[in-house]
Amino acid sequence: MMMTWSRVILIPVFLICYYAPIEDARFWAGLAFMIAAITDWFDGYLARKLGSDSKLGAFLDPVADKLIVAAALIVVAAEYHDNLLVILSAVVIMMREIGISALREWMAENNAREVVAVSKLGKIKTASQLAALTWLLYGGELWGVNWGELGFPMLYFAAMLTLITWVQYTKAALPEIIRSTES
Repeated sequence: MMMTWSRVILIPVFLICYYAPIEDARFWAGLAFMIAAITDWFDGYLARKLGSDSKLGAFLDPVADKLIVAAALIVVAAEYHDNLLVILSAVVIMMREIGISALREWMAENNAREVVAVSKLGKIKTASQLAALTWLLYGGELWGVNWGELGFPMLYFAAMLTLITWVQYTKAALPEIIRSTES
């Protein structure tokens, strides 16, 4: 649970770094975001490995994820506001994240959460989304690689996977939704 809270705490850290009038501000913002992304993976891994998952942790973990991703998407959309594909990608990703979070909560209320459990494609979506946002937040060159330029196609890829998984999860939940409206 501490790692979950650390991701929430890293939101103002990466925002301050991004907008701070310091040398390499975007590098430090990207690094803070990347640390948050790594703690997300590590937190889930440890919870499963040690059997230390809790209902509160299971609820707060995705909330922390959505908060930090939303903050990064807003920064990236503002930074690259002249790129319509970046803005559309950000909007699609945020809509899906909120929509699927609500769907999962509703499914849990109806004892059918496993129907919309995270899929392998959903995990790939998340990894590509976090990589794209890290690279776009940094936006610079390191080790001879222009990470900002790599961030654009990765964000578009993440947005495409976002749409695909949105449809998959909704389609999987549809029988339960129909069943609940009939009763």
